[in-house]
Amino acid sequence: MKDILTLRLYSRVAHLGSFSAAAREFGLAQSQVSRMVADLEAGLGARLLSRTTRAVVMTEAGAEFLARMEPILAALEDAENSVRESGELRGLLRVGMTTTMGLRVVMPRLAPFTERHPRLHVELVLDDRWQDMVREAVDVGFRVGALPDSSGTSKLITTIQRVIVAAPSYLDRAGTPLAPADLSHHRIVGGPAATLAASWRFERDGEKVTVDLQPNVSTNTIAGAVACAAGGLGITSTTIWACQQELDNGSLVRLLPEWKTADLPVNAYFPLGRSTRKVARAFVDFIVAELGTDARGATPG
Repeated sequence: MKDILTLRLYSRVAHLGSFSAAAREFGLAQSQVSRMVADLEAGLGARLLSRTTRAVVMTEAGAEFLARMEPILAALEDAENSVRESGELRGLLRVGMTTTMGLRVVMPRLAPFTERHPRLHVELVLDDRWQDMVREAVDVGFRVGALPDSSGTSKLITTIQRVIVAAPSYLDRAGTPLAPADLSHHRIVGGPAATLAASWRFERDGEKVTVDLQPNVSTNTIAGAVACAAGGLGITSTTIWACQQELDNGSLVRLLPEWKTADLPVNAYFPLGRSTRKVARAFVDFIVAELGTDARGATPG
C-alpha cells in the first residue's frame, strides 16, 4: 500500500507541478512527499521530475511513466469502488471540457455530485483546444461539435443551439443584418481556430444559405469571442450556453432568429480504455440527469 501511495503522490505532483500542493491534498509534509518521490526515482533508476526553484516539471521519462502508470491506478480505484457497499465513490476523477461549458454548465450543477461522494477528488481540466486525453489522463471529456477520428468511445448526451449575436452598441453603429447575406458587410468575431474563413450555414422554410466569412477579430477561447462581441467588436456565432447570461442582461442580442442554424452535438468522450471507469460513467449519468430539459436552448440527444 505504501508503493501505491507513492504512485498516487507522484501523479498529483506531476499534474499540479508542486510538491507542496500535493502534500496539502494528502495531509503530508512536503519533505515527506519529496522523499517518497525521490525514493521512487531511485528504485526506477530514472529521473521523473525536473526540479527548479520555480517549477516542478516532468521529464520525458516521467511523462511516459505517468501515461503507463495512471491507468493502473484508475483500475485499482474502480476495483475498490465496485465492492464498496455504500455506493460512495473515491479516488480521482479528471474531467476535460471547454472553459465555457465548465463555467456556465457543469460547475453550477456540480455540488450535489461532490456532496454525494465527498471522498472523490474531481479535477476539472478546462481547455478550448482538443486535448490529448490519454497523455493528460482525462477520464471523460465533454465536447461540443464534431469529434475527431480517434480510438476512444463517445456518448451523445444532448444537442445545443447555435445562435448569432452582437452587442446593441455595435448594431447602433453598423446596422442590423436582416438576412444571412448581410453578414458579409459586417465585422465578424471568430472563436477558437477561426483565423481562417468560416462558413456559417442557415436554413428557413427549406431554403439553405451558406455565408463564407473572414473574422476581423479572433480569439482562442469561446468565452473570449463572446466577450469581444459583448464589447461591440462585431458579430459572432456561438452556442446558447456560451452567451445566455449576456442575452439575459442585454449586453448581447440575438440576430436572424427566423433563420435556423444547425444544432451542435454534445458528446461525452472516453479515451481508449476509460469507458469502463465507474467514476467516469457515474459522472456522465449525473450530468445527463442534471441537464435533461433544463439546459436552456438544448434538446436531449
